Amino acid sequence: MLDRGRGLTDARRVLPSLSEWQAQGRQVTVHGRRVFVVERGQPDRPAVVILHGYPTSSHDWSRVLVQLSASYRIVVHDHLGFGLSEKPTDYSYSLVEQAEIAVGLWRQLGIDRAHLIAHDYGTSVATEILARAERQPWGITFESLTLSNGSVHIELAKPRLIQHLLANPTLGPTVAQLASFSTLKRNFTRIIATKGALEDHDLRTIWELIEREDGRARLPQISRYLDERRKFWHRWIGALTRLEIPTLVLWGDQDPVARNVIAEALAGEIPGARLQWLTGVGHYPMVEVPDRYGAAVLGFLGVKSTQPPDALRELGPR
Repeated sequence: MLDRGRGLTDARRVLPSLSEWQAQGRQVTVHGRRVFVVERGQPDRPAVVILHGYPTSSHDWSRVLVQLSASYRIVVHDHLGFGLSEKPTDYSYSLVEQAEIAVGLWRQLGIDRAHLIAHDYGTSVATEILARAERQPWGITFESLTLSNGSVHIELAKPRLIQHLLANPTLGPTVAQLASFSTLKRNFTRIIATKGALEDHDLRTIWELIEREDGRARLPQISRYLDERRKFWHRWIGALTRLEIPTLVLWGDQDPVARNVIAEALAGEIPGARLQWLTGVGHYPMVEVPDRYGAAVLGFLGVKSTQPPDALRELGPR
């Protein structure tokens, strides 16, 4: 049996089961909606808030939490419609509303300063948060930003065919109904580059988290976020070009969806941004190489790490 504890190599650390993960967090009501949140570290330490990707959940971050929480207070939650959070039928699933839920949660937890980390879908939620803060502050000061393998530059991305089908108003409900564990496994196999990073039992837990509370039926609504990336392109990219906080673009360089050209574009347009590649890594770097990912984040935030110096290849600042 594989050990679930500390000190394991990246590819061998087992993801927690659904019940194990559920036991590590709690439900909080935000704007009348039930949100699942996991908190780690001491509350008096600097806060790091995390926004997860699509179609998964905060569970993606389970492998790096011990490493990060040794120095920071970590808060990671499930967006509405994902994981263990509420999956309402009467909700827009707009990235704008997801941003409001995220900030509402953080403020409810007493966070007024934080480092922000975002992956995939979460990068669009993050850019909406930053765009809104530029116009009318939320009451939270963001001290740094880390962006990983997200397609804010939608024109440069290569979403999977199933994402396009799910986002189609006519085909989406049927495609969601037909989706299965085999569908998930097939698609993850194509976007994960690190051999052995996810075993069948890990993928089955991810699928359980998607399916619970009729989650498959919500996928067509959620998948329309691709349209918002086009609609709000100037708002979100514009905010990034005026960003005045330290920014790390931390990218798996073997991602067929959020391609390297997106990382390069972000590093080029965000003032003073630093670009670091996680070599040989696909779309889910925090799942594939959690030790390297955590070391990169801690290094950026100024915490010493035992990670070998050649684990990352850096380009920047620009």
